Amino acid sequence: MNTSSDTYGSPRLLVGRHDEYDYVAKEGFLKGLNPCVTLSSLLIVIVFVTYTVLYQESAGALFDSLRSTITYYFSWYYILIAAGFLIFNGWLALGPYGKVKLGSENDKPEYSYFSWFVMLFAAGQGIGLIFWSIAEPMFHFQGNPFSEGGTAEAAGVAMRISFFHWGLHAWSIYCIVAICLAYAVHRRGMPLTIRSTLEPLLGDKIHGPLGNAADILAVFATIFGIATSLGLGVQQINAGLNFVFGTEISVTTQLGLIAIITVVAIISVCTGVGKGIKLFSQLNFWLSLMLMAFFFFWGPTRYLILLLIQSTGDYVANFIPFSFWGGANTQDPSAWESWKSSWQGWWTVFYWGWWISWAPFVGVFIARISKGRTIREFIFGVIMVPTIMTFVWLALFGGTALSIDLFGAGGVGAAVSENLTTALYMTFNLMDVGSLAVVAGFVGTILVGTYFITSSDSGTLVLTTIMSNGNPHPKIHHRISWGLIEGIVAATLLVAGGAAALSILQTASIMASLPFSFIMLFMCYSLYKALQKEPAMATAQPAVS
Repeated sequence: MNTSSDTYGSPRLLVGRHDEYDYVAKEGFLKGLNPCVTLSSLLIVIVFVTYTVLYQESAGALFDSLRSTITYYFSWYYILIAAGFLIFNGWLALGPYGKVKLGSENDKPEYSYFSWFVMLFAAGQGIGLIFWSIAEPMFHFQGNPFSEGGTAEAAGVAMRISFFHWGLHAWSIYCIVAICLAYAVHRRGMPLTIRSTLEPLLGDKIHGPLGNAADILAVFATIFGIATSLGLGVQQINAGLNFVFGTEISVTTQLGLIAIITVVAIISVCTGVGKGIKLFSQLNFWLSLMLMAFFFFWGPTRYLILLLIQSTGDYVANFIPFSFWGGANTQDPSAWESWKSSWQGWWTVFYWGWWISWAPFVGVFIARISKGRTIREFIFGVIMVPTIMTFVWLALFGGTALSIDLFGAGGVGAAVSENLTTALYMTFNLMDVGSLAVVAGFVGTILVGTYFITSSDSGTLVLTTIMSNGNPHPKIHHRISWGLIEGIVAATLLVAGGAAALSILQTASIMASLPFSFIMLFMCYSLYKALQKEPAMATAQPAVS
C-alpha cells in the first residue's frame, strides 16, 4: 500500500492506495459496482416507489408531515449552513489555500473556459431556473413578508428575493461538494466518490460502513433531487406543448414525455461527457442565448437594464440581513399548522434543501471536469460566473413579466396563481409580439427538453460513478439501468402527487437533503485537515492532528 507522509505535497502520492480496497463486484450483472452501495440504494428506491404507488393518500400525508417537521425544527439549521458554506468558500478562495492546484503543477484544464462554464451552468440550474425565473418573481410580487403586494416596492423586493435564492448561496452549496471532491481526486489521487472526501478525517474507515453510508446518502439525495427537477421540467414541457400545439395537459401526457426524454438521455449518457453531455450542454447555452436575446430586444429593454442594475445593488445591500432572516417575528408558533403556514417553508427552506440534494450530483460532475485549476480559480468560476449569468437570466425573464403586470395589461400574476407551469408561455403571449410568441414558446419548450436531458444524463453518470467506486467510465448497462430508474422515480412522484405533485416533488428533495447536509459539514472539516498538510501551509502553521 502506498502510504502518505505528513504532507500531501505530491498530487499522486496516494494513487493506488484504494486498490487493496477493491470492493466492486467481479462478475454478474453488478460487475464493476459496489454491491453494498448499489443494492442499498436500489432497496431505498424500491421501498419508496412501492409505498407511494400502493398507498398514495397515506404517502402524501406522510411526506407533508415530514416536510412540516423539517421546516419547523430545522429552518434555522438550513439558514446557518447555507451562510456557513458561503463563508467557508470565501475563506478558501481568498486565503493562501487558493493557490493550491487541483492536480499536479503540470496539469492543464481539460476543457476551455467556455465549455467549462457552459457545463457548470447546465448542470447546476437548468430546468429549475426556466421553471421559476418568471413564476417566483411573480409570486413575490403578489405577496411577500417585506412589502405590500402588487406595488412598485414589491416588484423590487420580488427580484431581490429571487436573486437571493438563485445566487451565491446556491452555487456555494454546490461548490462545497465540488471543491472537496476535486481536491481529493485530482490533488490526492483518490477515487471519484463521496467517501474519498472524508479520508483525511476518517482514514481507512472510509472503506467500511461509514464510507458506504456517505455514498448511499449521496445516491439517495441525487436520485430525489434530480427527480424533483425532472418532475418540474416535464410539467413545463407539457404546458409548452399545449401553448404551441394544443396538446392536452395531463399526467398521462407527462408520463409519456418522461419516457421519451429518458430514452434520449440514456443515449446521451452512453456516449460520455466529451460527446453527448457536452453537446447538449452547448445546445442549452445557445438556445438560452436565443431566449435571452428575445426578451432583451422584444421586451421592455430599458426597464430590463435598469432592473438588472438596481436589483443587483439591492441584493448586495441586503445580502447579510437576508442570509440570516428566519421570520422569527412574523410567525406565531400557536398558529402553526404545517409547512404551508410558513413563508420559509414555501421558499428558502425548500431552496436550500433542493440545492443540497443536488450538491452530490453537481459536485461530482463539476469535480470531474475541473482538473488543473487552482482552488481560487475553481471557486470563483463555480460561484461567481454562474451567479452573474443567473442574475441576467432572472432580470430578463422575471423583469419582462413584472413590466407587463406593473405597466401593461397585466395577467401574468393571475396565470401563475392558477397554474405556475404556464408562467413562461403566458408571458410570451402577453408581450404582444404576434407570431414570434409561438416561435419563442417552441424554442422555450425545446430548451426545457434539452435541460431535462442534461440533468438526467449527467445525473445518471454521477450515480453510476459513485456506485462503481469512482470509475469515471461506468459500464453501459449500469448507465442504462439507473437512467431508467431516475425516470421511474420522477414518474412515481408525479402519479403519487396528483394535484399536489409539485409539493410532493419539493418534499422529496427536502427529505433527501437533511441527512446529506451533515456529510457536507464533515467534508468541510476534512478538507481543512488535508489542506493543513500542504507543504506551503505546513511550514507556516502546525498541522491538525
